[in-house]
Amino acid sequence: MRLRNVFLALAAATGLAVASLSISLAAVPPPQTGTLDRYDITGTYVSGLSSGGFMANQLHVAYSGLFQGAGIFSAGPYDCAQNNLTTALNACMDTLQPRRSPAELEQLTRTRASAGTVDPPQNLSGDPVWLFHGTADQTVDRAVNDDLATYYRDFGARVVYNNSSAAGHAWVSPIGPNSCGSTSSPYVNNCGTADPVREMLGHLFGSVSAPASALSGKLVQFDQGRYAPGGNAAAISMGRDGFAYVPRTCETGPCKLMVTLHGCYQYHGLVGTALMDKGYLNEYADTNRMVVLYPQATTMTGNPRGCWDWWGYQSAQYPLKSGPQMAAVVAMVKALSTGQPTTTPPTTTTTTTPPVPECVTASNYAHTTAGRAYASLGQTYALGSNQPLGLWNTFVTSSVRQTSPNYWVKC
Repeated sequence: MRLRNVFLALAAATGLAVASLSISLAAVPPPQTGTLDRYDITGTYVSGLSSGGFMANQLHVAYSGLFQGAGIFSAGPYDCAQNNLTTALNACMDTLQPRRSPAELEQLTRTRASAGTVDPPQNLSGDPVWLFHGTADQTVDRAVNDDLATYYRDFGARVVYNNSSAAGHAWVSPIGPNSCGSTSSPYVNNCGTADPVREMLGHLFGSVSAPASALSGKLVQFDQGRYAPGGNAAAISMGRDGFAYVPRTCETGPCKLMVTLHGCYQYHGLVGTALMDKGYLNEYADTNRMVVLYPQATTMTGNPRGCWDWWGYQSAQYPLKSGPQMAAVVAMVKALSTGQPTTTPPTTTTTTTPPVPECVTASNYAHTTAGRAYASLGQTYALGSNQPLGLWNTFVTSSVRQTSPNYWVKC
């Protein structure tokens, strides 16, 4: 059995890895300050690693009417964490405690679709889905990644699952700076002649042209606050700046859109342009008419490693269409495809009653590490409401729910 410190597990849970490279290609161009302009987008896809992989799946499921396929490096099935950090660490990364089965999570998805909080899962049928898990990955257990494959297959998605690579926990690219089996910053690995990016794009698009040897597009640096609910990106643990790589051909003709989500410890404020520079997406973007959107998470209370919200550190609505980070990313997508960004989650015709926030039951220690509560003089208090929850330790449990951003009350 693998033994890991809980906080090291959380750190790794959303990171990526990097590899060394024998090919020499031009670096991503310097960012140009600008806005997300409208382009002729013919199809929208999402990809990501670890926390970004969990987030990519959430976006694909909740907005299955918008996203037409997903490529995911090392992550688990939809809402595996169930709004609980302990579950995220011990059931959805490691397998030290029981987790919900794919069948149970599939039923949860159907129930939420009936309530209008996610799109109908029938939309997933026929969607191309590409999954990756390396044999040296000690961060997300292979069994959890297998559950993700089962979840998608049960809904009729066309799944290709690469689980034979010797990679560590990382995005894998032919120009990555790290060795194949590494799990370390900046979490972009090189596994020799293997090109998982080509595999992923080929499955998602049907075919793919060879990558460019030099980049001709532009890297746009934009204000993410324009797309965050309330106009405040920092309040939902997103960075001030996001990025989009736009090939020259997309300025005048139709293009696909790929949303790519980094892992923990891989956001721009920590590793700079490492994923954008070495992830090998821009090279394919230039020759395959593809805009690449790189949204950026950052740190906040309960999220010290800059992960995307896949366990509820920022909002109990995190896996729903109303999830603040989800709504912000979708607003960026709409800006690129329609020219009309919105920070308001789309309305539905199936219900007019907003969902009641779910109660989260956990130890008081877990509540504080997840940002739902804080400790003072050995006692625990709900964040925002300041309601007392009892002693601050791993043995006393309490139940809380979120009624507004960063405001928790006892159930």
